[in-house]
Amino acid sequence: MASLQLQAAAAVLALVAGAGAAHSFVFHEATVDAIQLGFSNDTLTSTALVRFYLDQIGRLNPLLHAVIEVNPDALRHAKHADADRRSSGNATGSLHGVPVLLKDNIATRDALNMTASSFALLGSVVRRDTGVVARLRAPAPWCSARPACLSGPASTKSTTGGAPAAARRGTRTC
Repeated sequence: MASLQLQAAAAVLALVAGAGAAHSFVFHEATVDAIQLGFSNDTLTSTALVRFYLDQIGRLNPLLHAVIEVNPDALRHAKHADADRRSSGNATGSLHGVPVLLKDNIATRDALNMTASSFALLGSVVRRDTGVVARLRAPAPWCSARPACLSGPASTKSTTGGAPAAARRGTRTC
């Protein structure tokens, strides 16, 4: 257990050190205000932000298992947000161009699955975004990934017929 924690800490420190050296924008734990400032002063683009987070997911997810699905259209959405910002000169809202994570029990009308942690719903297509997603999309953000976070009704579902892995371990995943 301690070895796993040390590996996770080493991975995070390596990523933070690498991110700071490679970019003038400080990505680690950036706030929405800092991200929007980076957009406005041209030290950050939505494409660079999405690439950074996709890289983080790719590097850390094999160890942490925190994200169950990434939107295959995330980079396309980021490029579109960058083009919108260049053409209009400003963002349409504080989340414009900022990727967000949504639990997999929140329906989105895009390439992401809405499974509520159940294989029975894999591949199902919803007619429209849920209300929360529709309100999030109003200022033009998009769902970039699905975190592996179990709580509420979804925490009682299992893909193997037994208790969810987090429940079997006696831990929460978020």
